[in-house]
Amino acid sequence: MKMKNQKILSITITAFAILFFATISFAQEHEKTKEEWEAEEAALAKATQNPLAAMYSLPLQNNTTFGMGEFNRAQNVLNIQPVIPVGLGGKVNLINRIIIPVITQPSSTEDKSTTGIGDIVYTAWFSPAKASKFTWGVGPVFQISTGSEANEFGSREFGIGPSVVALVTLNKWVAGLVMHNIWSFGDVGENKFLFQYFVNYNLPDAWYLVSGPILTANWNADKGQQWIVPFGAGAGKVFRIGKLPINFNAHVYYNAVKPDGIGDWGTRFQLQFLFPKK
Repeated sequence: MKMKNQKILSITITAFAILFFATISFAQEHEKTKEEWEAEEAALAKATQNPLAAMYSLPLQNNTTFGMGEFNRAQNVLNIQPVIPVGLGGKVNLINRIIIPVITQPSSTEDKSTTGIGDIVYTAWFSPAKASKFTWGVGPVFQISTGSEANEFGSREFGIGPSVVALVTLNKWVAGLVMHNIWSFGDVGENKFLFQYFVNYNLPDAWYLVSGPILTANWNADKGQQWIVPFGAGAGKVFRIGKLPINFNAHVYYNAVKPDGIGDWGTRFQLQFLFPKK
């Protein structure tokens, strides 16, 4: 367990080291006019809404669900999820997305919470490199058994399944979906589904409105206890610290369908560091 957590810590430190050196490289970029910065930020806002964008980024996504369990405590999941695009022969891109969850989980028997690392999820989407109004990607999704403690922070079982993403861009609108199903191998034998639809409307000055609820299903759970179905929305903006572009958004969601013990309301805050090609 200790060795696994050390590996996760090493991965996290490496990701932030990449962020640091990339920030330095942006600081060396030539000066641009105000109009050029504004046009670039507007384009980046749309790019951040495309999971298949060929752009390095480091999103830090914090999800909190309130009113969990008997003691009405909050569950918090910080997803560290670097995106690494790789060109394959000029016609196809491989979009690598890694999600490292840092989970604060309320106890079901005591009025306290514990924090640990969840199982890492790695997705590899193959998508056309040529830009178009409609684009798509398909590939495998893997679950890597890095959970700090079985059942508390994940099954700690290796899993695999298919994943697909598709989206359309029309003027100020960007809309699409991401979905996958993972089967794990072991005593738990997970069978779980994720579906996220997203709708973005882009406003002036790189502001945007967004709805991107994440629907999940545990097919092994009892009937009536399988689905979490939230509804809600938020807003975001692309801005800069120095010359480093950053995307920030905030959401509020209501769980219209949920298993027993899951809270009604949740929030999502995301800070995404962007490294577009020069």
